[in-house]
Amino acid sequence: MEWKKYIVMRTGQINVQTENIFPIIKKFLYSDHEIFLRELVSNAVDASQKLKVLSSNGEFKGDLGDLKVEVILDPAAKTLTIRDAGIGMTEDEIDKYINQIAFSGAEEFVQKYSGKEGAEQIIGHFGLGFYSGFMVSEKVQIRSKSRHEGEKAIQWESNGSPDYTIIEIDKTTQGTDIVLYISEESNEFLEKERISGILTKYCKFLPIPVFFGDKTEYIDSPEGEKDDKGNIKRVAIEVPNQINNPSPAWTKAPVDLKDEDYSSFYSELYPSTFDKPLFHIHLNVDYPFNLTGILYFPKIKENVEVQRNKINLYSNQVFITDSVAEIVPEFLTLLHGVIDSPDIPLNVSRSYLQSDGNVKKIASHITKKVADKLADMFKKDRKDFEDKWNDLQIFVQYGMLSDEKFAEKAAGFSLLKNTDGLYFTPEEYKEKIAALQVDKDKKTICLYTNNPEEQFSFVKKAKERAYDVLHLEGPLVSHWIQKLEQSMENTSFVRVDSDTLDKLIRKTDELPSKISKEEEEKLKPVFEECLNKEKYTVQFESMSESDSPMIITQPEFIRRMMEQQKLGGGGMFGAFPEMFTLVVNANHPKIAQLLTKKAKDQKASVKQLTDLALLAQGMLKGEALDSFIERNIEHIA
Repeated sequence: MEWKKYIVMRTGQINVQTENIFPIIKKFLYSDHEIFLRELVSNAVDASQKLKVLSSNGEFKGDLGDLKVEVILDPAAKTLTIRDAGIGMTEDEIDKYINQIAFSGAEEFVQKYSGKEGAEQIIGHFGLGFYSGFMVSEKVQIRSKSRHEGEKAIQWESNGSPDYTIIEIDKTTQGTDIVLYISEESNEFLEKERISGILTKYCKFLPIPVFFGDKTEYIDSPEGEKDDKGNIKRVAIEVPNQINNPSPAWTKAPVDLKDEDYSSFYSELYPSTFDKPLFHIHLNVDYPFNLTGILYFPKIKENVEVQRNKINLYSNQVFITDSVAEIVPEFLTLLHGVIDSPDIPLNVSRSYLQSDGNVKKIASHITKKVADKLADMFKKDRKDFEDKWNDLQIFVQYGMLSDEKFAEKAAGFSLLKNTDGLYFTPEEYKEKIAALQVDKDKKTICLYTNNPEEQFSFVKKAKERAYDVLHLEGPLVSHWIQKLEQSMENTSFVRVDSDTLDKLIRKTDELPSKISKEEEEKLKPVFEECLNKEKYTVQFESMSESDSPMIITQPEFIRRMMEQQKLGGGGMFGAFPEMFTLVVNANHPKIAQLLTKKAKDQKASVKQLTDLALLAQGMLKGEALDSFIERNIEHIA
């Protein structure tokens, strides 16, 4: 469009509290300069939304026309233009909203039309968004024609100083152009890919269509041309490139959506993710705060950290951030999806967010909705819930560990799985094992394995005694069972290989030993010679003759602390070294036989028994394993 400039109508100075406001704006208004495009496009959307409100209330009688926002890049002229066909501005309105810094036209509009249809959808509430354009520009122009009949089209211009110029221009179409003359140090914003990336990031779901350039589409030949196979030819055409979906799923009522709509929206949010979510929660609250959104439960992998930053925060469909740790409880950051709330204060400090009343209410509500959803799923279809438990358990465990209110609700649907593949709530399980797995001190002992294959012999021995063994694995298990121990009276969880069964579930006093203390002291150094004394201690115990002659255990407490340290949760005690116990069964015939052997043969037998104990735990490796194999090959007839 050609602009015919008229005589300067007037010049003046922007009314600011400090003469140095523009250097501050250019450098510090937003920490990330790319935000300018979000702000200016949002303003253009606001101008369009305002016109719709006025039209619906009868204050605007004209034709709304094609309400859209266009972003126009001209690298040759070094300009970036944001164009809307919205409400437009008169000279007086420019003076009021532009020349008085921080006087927000959106704020005033919302107050004036409070309660009117569509007014709550106005995005801007701060008044400094327009000035973000100066962060990347050496000059900014506003070219606007108001909706009011008879009003002249006006151009406002400033070069980044408090001085401005207003002139009359030729402009026949209603709406506003913001023209940015990009500065030399901001040339990156003259690159098509850079602008496209910013628009996709911040403006993907704005409620007014936003266009940027053209894109190629393929259609059937209008002339009906056919290829060699007789099929209608596909021809390329250039069409306006709309970068946003103005009506995303979270803006619709749940009753209007089907499961496939939620799946489709998930793919739209995360186009590079191929795993389907387990299920979703649709948020829709208008009192005591405004909150909409859709949260998805993904299939959570082993690494908890990589799952975060997948919830996108929006305000009136404007993307704000994917870092929502101050807005939702920590464990909910494992979820994916969208939260949209105009009640969450933006462009403020993280400490302010943490203390804000609305933010706390929103966090509490989301936690309740998630807990209620899980409880309802468990109640309605327990079998389906159990089938999903392997994917849900990290999330539920994390929630129970980090949020007490969630933990209270989750007590009724968190699950324990045993090695037979059966599921129980903690209370159900305690009742199941009450007959056999209560020790002499009336404490219920829950045995578990984190790897049934590696700990096969220990699980087998437990089952031979009719004990039940849980199968608990995952990065949070150590923390979680500690949490359960705190809430379940007189209950302990112990890994099945952390000690001998008679010690894990102590029923009576120890069996009498078949070798004397003096004989133990003679044998002990022989065993110690076969082991690293810094890692292993040797301990004689009176066990059943049918038990293994030797087993290697690791104390439950030490192993838990080590596991928790790996996740950063057990460091207050300092670093825990690896410590193991070689438990020698004093009542096993093989141990008694050692006493009758000569020193050389005794040492060889102890070495063999020790290696077998290490091998059973998967701890015989490298040179020691190779030596063991060669030694046993030699004894094959």
